[in-house]
Amino acid sequence: MKGRPAPASGLLRQADALARAALPTGLTAILLVLAAVPVGLFGLVPAVALPCVFFWSVFRPAALPPPAVFGLGLLQDLLTAAPPGAGVLVLLVTHGLAARWRRFLVKQSFLVVWLVFCGFTAGAALLGGALQALLLWRFLPVPPGFWQALLTAGLYPGLAWMLTRVHEAMLRAEAAP
Repeated sequence: MKGRPAPASGLLRQADALARAALPTGLTAILLVLAAVPVGLFGLVPAVALPCVFFWSVFRPAALPPPAVFGLGLLQDLLTAAPPGAGVLVLLVTHGLAARWRRFLVKQSFLVVWLVFCGFTAGAALLGGALQALLLWRFLPVPPGFWQALLTAGLYPGLAWMLTRVHEAMLRAEAAP
């Protein structure tokens, strides 16, 4: 028979919705694991985690709830051998602030969003450094945190481009009958 295909049954539709809801968290987790592969770039895992959490918190906050951000932060801490809880708190604060600024950010150009993200990156570097110093009971040198912030801000455009394509594909799938 020609024409439109029959709509998916209830179970298939629910599985599709669940897969779309889990995609931001799952994709971020996969990217974190891939970033942990030793390539000579130290700090790549946090430099991937922060842009992903920021992006999904702004453009699809319901698909990245705080428990998922907590899990991603814990994964980041485990992959980087950081003091447990430091990455978790940084990502949760980033998620909360990005979701709060969501209405403003979704209306802005990429350049404005990137500049706001650079501010988030600086704040995250300061918070992460302070937490690590507190948890390790020693002062940490400033240059590694500075380079970490630059790496994170520099990776955002490429990651945002990729995540935007995924987000657009999800929107098209949701709009399909």
